[in-house]
Amino acid sequence: MEPMEAEFKDHLASDFLPDIFRAMEVAITSLDTTIDVDARVFIALVRFLAENSTLSLQDILGNKVNNVVQDKLAPFSIPISTFSQFACRIPSIANACLSDTGNKLGLLPFSNKIFDDELAPIRSLSDGDDAGAHQVDEAEEDEGVGSNKGSDADEWDVSSEEEEAETNTTKYSTEVPRTDYFDGEAPLPNLTEWQRKKKLRGDQRFMKTLHDQAATLTGASGAALHQIKITASQCGVQSPLIQGHDITDAIREQNMTQKAQKQLTESIAWLTECIRDLDSETSLSSLEKSFSDLKRNPRSNEPLVATELALYRLHRWFKHWILDPERESAAVRDKHAVTVLRTIKDIHANYSTSDIRKCIQDILNALGFSAYTDTLTIASTTQEDRPLSFKFVKLVKSKTKEPLHTFMDIKEHPIEWQLRVFGEYMDRSMDSQVDPRVSFKPDAWQRQVLDAIDENRSLLVVAPTSAGKTFISYYAMEKVLRGSNEGVIVYVAPTKALVSQVAAEIYARFSKDLKGRSCWAIHTRDYRIHDPQNCQILVTVPEMLAIMMLSPPLAKVWAPRVKYIILDEIHTIGQQEGGSVWEQILLLAPCPIIGLSATVGAPEKFNTWLEAVQKAGGFQHTFVRHPHRYSHLRKFFYNIHDKPSSTFDSIATYKSSGRMRHLHPIAMLTFGPRSIPSDLALEAADTLSLYRALVAHGNLPPSVLHPLDPLKFFPSDRLLQQKDVIEYDAALKECLAPMVAQFDPRNIAAPLYKVIASLEDDMLRRVPTELINTQPERASFRENLIHLVSDLHVQGDLPAIFFNFDRTDCEIMAMTLHHALDAKEKDWRASNVEWQRKLAQYEEWLSRAKDRERAAARATKNRVDPDHVKTETVGWQETFDPKAPLPQFSFAGQHTSYTESMLLQDLGWTSTPKWALSCLRRGIAVHHSGMNKRYRTVVESLFRQGFVRVMFATGTLALGINAPTKTSVFCGDSPFLTALMYRQCAGRAGRRGYDLLGKVVFYGLPMDRVQRLTLSKLPSLGANFPVTSTLILRLFNLLEGSGYAPAAVNAVQRLFRLPQVSFGSEEGKHQLLHHLRFSIDYLLRARLLDEHGRPFNLFGIASHLYYTEPSNFALVTLLSHGVFHRICAQPSLIKAKQDFILLMSHLFGRRYLPGSYLKDENTAEIIKKSASMVILPPLSDDARRVLTAHEEEILRIFTSYALTYGSERSAELGPDTRLPLSGTELDGTPTFNTTTRFGTWLQDTALRVVARSLFVANSGHDDQFASVTDLAKTARRGITLNEYAIPSLGPIFATTARSGSLGDGEEGGDRRSGHPQPKSNTHSFALNAYILDFYTHGQVQPLSVANAIRRGDVWFVLEEFDLTLKTVRGELERLIVRKESDTGETEGESRSEDLDSGFIGVEDPEKDEGEDEDGDNEGWKRAAQVGSGAGRVKPNWAAESDWRVLEVVRQATEEFDEKFKAMWA
Repeated sequence: MEPMEAEFKDHLASDFLPDIFRAMEVAITSLDTTIDVDARVFIALVRFLAENSTLSLQDILGNKVNNVVQDKLAPFSIPISTFSQFACRIPSIANACLSDTGNKLGLLPFSNKIFDDELAPIRSLSDGDDAGAHQVDEAEEDEGVGSNKGSDADEWDVSSEEEEAETNTTKYSTEVPRTDYFDGEAPLPNLTEWQRKKKLRGDQRFMKTLHDQAATLTGASGAALHQIKITASQCGVQSPLIQGHDITDAIREQNMTQKAQKQLTESIAWLTECIRDLDSETSLSSLEKSFSDLKRNPRSNEPLVATELALYRLHRWFKHWILDPERESAAVRDKHAVTVLRTIKDIHANYSTSDIRKCIQDILNALGFSAYTDTLTIASTTQEDRPLSFKFVKLVKSKTKEPLHTFMDIKEHPIEWQLRVFGEYMDRSMDSQVDPRVSFKPDAWQRQVLDAIDENRSLLVVAPTSAGKTFISYYAMEKVLRGSNEGVIVYVAPTKALVSQVAAEIYARFSKDLKGRSCWAIHTRDYRIHDPQNCQILVTVPEMLAIMMLSPPLAKVWAPRVKYIILDEIHTIGQQEGGSVWEQILLLAPCPIIGLSATVGAPEKFNTWLEAVQKAGGFQHTFVRHPHRYSHLRKFFYNIHDKPSSTFDSIATYKSSGRMRHLHPIAMLTFGPRSIPSDLALEAADTLSLYRALVAHGNLPPSVLHPLDPLKFFPSDRLLQQKDVIEYDAALKECLAPMVAQFDPRNIAAPLYKVIASLEDDMLRRVPTELINTQPERASFRENLIHLVSDLHVQGDLPAIFFNFDRTDCEIMAMTLHHALDAKEKDWRASNVEWQRKLAQYEEWLSRAKDRERAAARATKNRVDPDHVKTETVGWQETFDPKAPLPQFSFAGQHTSYTESMLLQDLGWTSTPKWALSCLRRGIAVHHSGMNKRYRTVVESLFRQGFVRVMFATGTLALGINAPTKTSVFCGDSPFLTALMYRQCAGRAGRRGYDLLGKVVFYGLPMDRVQRLTLSKLPSLGANFPVTSTLILRLFNLLEGSGYAPAAVNAVQRLFRLPQVSFGSEEGKHQLLHHLRFSIDYLLRARLLDEHGRPFNLFGIASHLYYTEPSNFALVTLLSHGVFHRICAQPSLIKAKQDFILLMSHLFGRRYLPGSYLKDENTAEIIKKSASMVILPPLSDDARRVLTAHEEEILRIFTSYALTYGSERSAELGPDTRLPLSGTELDGTPTFNTTTRFGTWLQDTALRVVARSLFVANSGHDDQFASVTDLAKTARRGITLNEYAIPSLGPIFATTARSGSLGDGEEGGDRRSGHPQPKSNTHSFALNAYILDFYTHGQVQPLSVANAIRRGDVWFVLEEFDLTLKTVRGELERLIVRKESDTGETEGESRSEDLDSGFIGVEDPEKDEGEDEDGDNEGWKRAAQVGSGAGRVKPNWAAESDWRVLEVVRQATEEFDEKFKAMWA
């Protein structure tokens, strides 16, 4: 309300207006009308009447209103007040409602030779307003930003004010910490002998693990990887052609001919012997095993041998079919026909004889596929037309060529038969052609990728999992390796687990001798393998690449060598947390990029932005999108609501329950979506059933249906191919689209309703709708788990990954499955007589162990020949383990060489829980980030080897990890099961090289949830505003520290010359430049930059802790304003350390407690039983005061930004009259009479806003903003403010529920939630004291029990805080201890000590407490770099107060680190 007496305001708000509104409610209800009421206009009218009591009603509101009042009120004799009685209650104001922009700040002077050019379009505001700047300086003297008032020793400013006014180049080098530290690459300390041995053991163990991982990886064909050896001399040199005289060529050709003839003779002899051995096999199972064994012999791949063996296999299959008593059944006919046609299709096309052609012709004639004879047979490929090595079974009559066995002939048209049963075996190629650049026949889209890489173009490739993207990365790597010895290619993976796997695959694929340097290296935030700066293939995570790209020393020598950057899983850029780092990499990349993803929503929009970014860097760009999977995904719903037909006794005796029911994709349209997702593919069988349903129930005219008839649509002279089915799929969907768009699921008479009903599974249709659409009970969920896994096993659908997004549920399911197997095994052991007899024999054998030892000793003693080795027959008892799981009670793969001893060797020394090891022995594993890294690595390898066949996992296996599975199972619902996560998890199914079909099973989910999930559309990528204040600071450091190296200058210029800096936001170039200039102004006022853009003072801390923004700026503010000095100056060192940890907890360990903790009785009960205090004490008044002042300054700076941009670009922005959601334009024309005195007065006193939205201003708000959140959320259209790009400190000093400092009516804002925090008596939230508690007691159990932190998360959160402490300690040491000695040192001077060719900082293999993909263990290395022993004696130049701060920080850090190491040691 406008200014008025408090009593009068209360009367209006509490009594008068509520009564009026209630009366109006009655009138509106009874008259069925609407009344437009604006209370603010009413208050304004009261004010106007009070100030103009001599005017009549006619003068004030005009004749029309006056006549209505006189007419309506006269009969009631109601006197009209003159309102003069209220004049004393409402102070007179002049234009009180005009927006006050007096808080607008002028810009401080700034000039930089690179940024001046970029800021030229807004030069009018760049030089600053002298008056404004003077006003700011005066404000700073009153302890604003950058003030040193209250500091004991000028805190961290080492130069005087006179020196600051000078512009000299020595200031940067004397006052700025060495930039080499910001890369995390300072030299390693000298290690003791014990440390060297321990490091060596870690190195060896890591390399063994990497080697083991590499051995389990396979290529797209399923074959083991073969290493390519590249020598340095081969780089850039084409292999010379063999040259020589004609006689030499003739001799060579003659030798080759003789060798080929000899090899052919030997192959024919080997083939004849093999067929003779195969003739002795009587059963199909033993025959198939023999064929599998023969495939291991290289001779089986020779054209002649491969073709004749394939025909012999068909020969035996036909003989078996002829003798099969059920040969007449359709199922048997389909089974054999599929096998035969698959074999014919796959017969080697490079070898043919007249006998081979005749056999194929007879086979096709017998089956009813004679129309395909010409396309499935080829002319003779050899001059010698040799006969077959065996006599093929007779299938047709000699004279008439009629089929000899009528039961073999398929009973339907070949096209329909192929659609029905042959879909998964169809040719998958998409215009495949031979290409000498790769060892396989690439599809058209893959050749387009190869061409782009050869032309050094930037690439964005969007293709589903299993489509064939993997080769892209390795082709680019090989190209760089062969191109030179200096070029670098960087592979960026979103997780550390994926980094390790890719490194293992590179290790398996490539070898290059670089004379002491390594071909490849790993660089994550917690360990490095080899030297990242002197390798050619660097595998890293986005955070580390961003650090390297912003490193001043590397900008000079490393960045120019980078030839390509591969960004795998590039859709991660859309994540709110961490996505901005991906954008920064794309914006700053000094080379073309290759972006790979399977799940990018609306990729065209993202590609448009990416192409603009690449062209700004001078790189041409190619977008390749391939929407089709190599293998289809068939979806099933496990009907948990039906009881199983029998109980589970063992895997060997289990029969399929038949509860796994197929889901036709179109049948899931039941709930009524308006469109079909573009990636919802139909299999061949699905298209046939859909066509038949449309014919029967679609009510479509013949003109629509006739072209869709498969017999008309498909070619009839060749086998169908996958691309034919894709075209048919599109045609059917085009026909279906209008029906879907108008479909009402409640209209049972609708044609589409009948079509859907005919496609639904009969068993699922019988389940009541209410039951099938509800979540099953947990007891039923767990009881049926053994049946689900056994069904998959019986159907041959293992290995499988069972996805559940709750760690505890994953563990419970694994233990439930293990318990079911273990219980049945115990029952079987107790009741099986044969087992009891075998066990008795084993016990008897054990009892004679000493007799055998004595006999062996006598034999050795009596041996005459010392070299003679006696061979003994080993009995079954030697390898028998009575405690080992029996095969019929274990899902472990039985055809692997992995043993229990290997399991103990791999995991016995880790802290892996016993239950997890027991599950692993039965082929059951759990994979989530709470399990230790060693365990996860081992189970990934065992899963690829086939030993682990049942894997319960969260989303850790969804993102690119090489864990190919035949089946993906979704177990239960979860909020984390989104459209994107569904596609990533489902995409794991269907192993290229192993499976032609992947299966997706929904278990324990409601059917309506399954339908919506399957038909959901991929969301468009969300964007993050990447240009933060910390990034700008790091860019200045990059320029200054590198001496304005070309790579650094180009990166900055490219970033700020883009038409759109972020692909998903509306910030244009001019708005970005305004944001940049005011961010620079903030950095100037925070005393992190000087007026020429040279970083100084505490910029090292802010820059190195970039990932913690805005906490990094809060830390700098508290340091520069003496808060830390005053904490550390306390007489009690113990109290000083506790207060330091408390303050750091507020800055870097903010974690909210669950709502239940806000009740006093609950909290008291928890605290009473625990060593933890649980609730974090409030921030000190001193720190809160400083941070509040700093926040006010930030708000003023960025409010000025909004006001300046809004006023300067007002014409371009236009009127702010469009409603934000509906987009409706309002004309803004006043609805009242503006010619009256009151109307004129309203116009004169109306709010005039520049930055605020008019719709918000309509509620009485002007351009005075209460918080950064208020500014970001209520700015007008056209001013896009990303609150996360503004370093607001509001959340840090927001008052918690237990702080008790809101009693005076103060409210703390939380910009993350976007809502102001209520008063303390509402107990809105409380901060977790887990950091302070751990520092106090050093125990893990209380943190997981009392502090409500998951046991698996404890290690991560403590490790991150431990790293932060070490970083702060290191920076303070550089500032205080080493600033004098660093005066003449330049950036990167000590880098040479870090150039190693061995291993650096490999994570301790015994540290198995669990490591998250985003964890950070860099602290161990950094502790040795900057924290141990160096500088313990106070230098002469260090002030006492500074030294006291350093000692407190050192001791607190060491105490915390000691307790942290003890946690996992």
